Amino acid sequence: MESPDAVSALEQQLDAALAQYGRLPMVIVCVGTDRSTGDAFGPIVGSRLTRSVKLAGVHVLGTLDEPVHAVNLQATLQRIDEWYPVKPFVIAIDACLGKFDHVGQIAVDAGPLRPGAGVKKVLPEFGDLCITGVVNVSGFMEYFVLQNTRLAIVMRMADIVAEALTASLVRWYDRHPAMKLGM
Repeated sequence: MESPDAVSALEQQLDAALAQYGRLPMVIVCVGTDRSTGDAFGPIVGSRLTRSVKLAGVHVLGTLDEPVHAVNLQATLQRIDEWYPVKPFVIAIDACLGKFDHVGQIAVDAGPLRPGAGVKKVLPEFGDLCITGVVNVSGFMEYFVLQNTRLAIVMRMADIVAEALTASLVRWYDRHPAMKLGM
């Protein structure tokens, strides 16, 4: 994450993932809450994306003002199912805990997000592509660790994800003009 090439490296991963899996409509669900510094990663990314991503057929849910969290996740997923007659492509974004030497790393993986796993919550898995940011160390007192995560780390990671995802989405969108018509 500290590398000056972090944005471009993440863009390359996202470009490859979107080229292989992307389709419209697309929903980006940023999970977390602003009541915990570490868990605010998703809503911070969501807030940044709502300002930078203005593409027809691409929608962002989960911001600092309207977070998607453990309490409303199931209802949010049900709303997505109701809103779209065709199953949308869902990108899930969330914070996670990991090993000490992984703090600050951002991962892009095909397949569903398992929200709450780091704090041993059982929540529905969802998403076609997930982006996770390792905000702190796992293994002991996870809620306390999330609440005492350095805001600077979370903000830097959120900036990187928002910038890289915005650039990748714009490039992907421009390469697929026929998809825009079929939304």
